[in-house]
Amino acid sequence: MQILLLEPFYTGSHKLWADGFQQSSKHDVHILSLEGRHWKWRMHGGAVRLANLFTSKKYQPDLILATDMLDLNVFLGLTRNHLSPKCRLALYCHENQLTYPWSPTDKDTRLKRDNHYAFINYSSALAANLVLFNSHYHKNSFLSALPQFLKQFPDHQELHTIDQITRKSKVLPLGMHLKHLSEMPKLKKEGSAVLFWNHRWEYDKNPDTFFHHLFRLQDEAIDFKVIILGKAYAKQPPVFDLAREKLGNKVLHFGFAESKQAYESLICQADILPVCSIQDFFGGSIVEAIAAGCYPILPERLAYPEHIPYDLHKNHLYQTDEQCYQILKNVILNIEKIRYKSCYHFVSRYDWSNLAAIYDHTLEELVYSPTNL
Repeated sequence: MQILLLEPFYTGSHKLWADGFQQSSKHDVHILSLEGRHWKWRMHGGAVRLANLFTSKKYQPDLILATDMLDLNVFLGLTRNHLSPKCRLALYCHENQLTYPWSPTDKDTRLKRDNHYAFINYSSALAANLVLFNSHYHKNSFLSALPQFLKQFPDHQELHTIDQITRKSKVLPLGMHLKHLSEMPKLKKEGSAVLFWNHRWEYDKNPDTFFHHLFRLQDEAIDFKVIILGKAYAKQPPVFDLAREKLGNKVLHFGFAESKQAYESLICQADILPVCSIQDFFGGSIVEAIAAGCYPILPERLAYPEHIPYDLHKNHLYQTDEQCYQILKNVILNIEKIRYKSCYHFVSRYDWSNLAAIYDHTLEELVYSPTNL
């Protein structure tokens, strides 16, 4: 089967996912992509550029697998004379702009222009034969938000289309290369518990609460070290600079990991993964840290409960910030009991060795048994 994977934002987790599927699938996966920058412009103009690239090639896919950053309708409108009528369309949603919490400082929210990006996601889902979400939380939150989203428009709201999208929606978790993380040589860990942050330095990852917990530990003379990974931005939350100064020699690393090897070396040093994020449709960086041996402390919301076995929820999930702090403090004080416990089995199902066949079967069903979807 010939699969054309369209990715207008080919960087980070999007790139890793696309490359991983291409490497792991038994089918011929051809990636057509654009650089991962200017996300708003990618959602507006990416389809035009990718359509021009596609029509310049002699390639006839059986299936198009597009991500949520693509305006699928624009792409189809520009390529209709080059696609086989039998070509099927699948949309893979890493994120969506309908339920993603926009930054209050974004001028598009103040000017009421943010609806357009959500409408691209909605209309692309309508155009696709199959809509795939990376978690149950993501699927449910998107579909649940559609009625209110459509009802804000003055007429012809077409609410029946929500049922159409629902009927063709499925959950297909993010495929990742995780097994090697679980097999990395374990460092001999002694002394202070090492806390780990490996998220974007942006407000939706809730760094203020995360660092507040660390400052409180410091004030109570609780011994710990911390690794802060991530890329600094011009408009990053100011708490990062404050933390760098206030935590001093408790910080083992602060900033971007220059290579995959450097990242893996740092993740091997970490013990505990306290997460305070207010948004994650899946949480790839969290899954990576769990696979590498970090003890997760996660909010009981978003996609996080899906990553933890149900009978262990009470050990790893919290409902309030105070609960988070108390669990974190208790784990630090008992670090030797959890230091070498593997949590890989929590997330092993997301490894491509387990998911590739499921991806292939799901897409084969769409191409060869379209009436079933």
